[in-house]
Amino acid sequence: MSGGVLSDREKTVLEAVIRTYVETAEPAGSRMVARRCGLGVSAATVRNTMADLEERGFLYHPHTSAGRIPTDLAYRFYVDALMPQSRVSVAEQRRLRRGLLEGEGWGPLALLMRRAAQVLGLLTGDLGVAMLPRLDEAVLQRLELIAITGDKVLLVLQLSGGAVRTVYVDVRSSVPPQALASVSEVLNERLAGQALREIRQTLPDRLRDAATGDDSATELLNIFLQSGEELFQAPDLANDDIQLGRASVLAAQPEFSSGTGLKSLLELTERRDLLADVLGGSGAAHEPLRVTIGIENRRPELAPFTLVTSEYRVGELTGVVGVIGPTRMPYDKVTAIVESASALLSDLLSAEAAERNLRLTPRN
Repeated sequence: MSGGVLSDREKTVLEAVIRTYVETAEPAGSRMVARRCGLGVSAATVRNTMADLEERGFLYHPHTSAGRIPTDLAYRFYVDALMPQSRVSVAEQRRLRRGLLEGEGWGPLALLMRRAAQVLGLLTGDLGVAMLPRLDEAVLQRLELIAITGDKVLLVLQLSGGAVRTVYVDVRSSVPPQALASVSEVLNERLAGQALREIRQTLPDRLRDAATGDDSATELLNIFLQSGEELFQAPDLANDDIQLGRASVLAAQPEFSSGTGLKSLLELTERRDLLADVLGGSGAAHEPLRVTIGIENRRPELAPFTLVTSEYRVGELTGVVGVIGPTRMPYDKVTAIVESASALLSDLLSAEAAERNLRLTPRN
């Protein structure tokens, strides 16, 4: 939205209303806003400006109050056009680093994400969230085929970022070692260096003229041609792939202290499938920082909430960290903390991966 739709006075009054409501959780009255915005005009003038903003959909007022409350549209305008750039303090940076590195060593990546969600929640007063990297964009470095039983072969995919994906391939009869070696060579030659998503889309073209001169190998290659969509599919997110901070932190906010607000919060913490869908982006363009406010959320269950998320990187893979909170939040502070956390995670994971070849937890 263009900032030109509002006059300078309207922008100043709107910002004062938002800041007042964020700090107090009470509708902002014209007298308080007049004192806060420093325009040197009367409360009556401010009241008229607030009425104009209400007509345009930026403010509304409860029936029991003369004060105004910002709408989702107002918060979006604030984030896009009014929000000042904020920096994370030295003390907050230390708390972030300490929260991520506490305990004994690194442990699994899921544990690091749990720490990230918890420290983000504590620093922002919202519900911290973290999602492990998705493997769909992971690049295949090498694959191996290992005979397991007479009717099963284990496909081991070594992916960028140190990730490993294992898949059982059903075969009709035992595959001789030389056939496994021959097919492995063909697959590595034609698929290595491609992302899983790209392999699924182009597998028939890449294997169409492949020849091994061996019936068992040809039969195995045909299995890959027929089942490539499944064999090279990135695994669905599991419960451990979505980590949450303490819901009690967010429950302390007035919006969620009781009644339907608390119920919606508790239900949200139990919907890992919903969170995975939203955090995964479902094909949305990658953005370093995303602020999704209230009704902008694709899922109606999230209409009472704002999501502030940022991507972190593990090699070529990306995951997401951020917070879920009420639409009434100090956006400048929260966005700065989330961006700082994702940057710190990327730096820490890059250093750790280089030193220890950090591995994502293998999953069948």
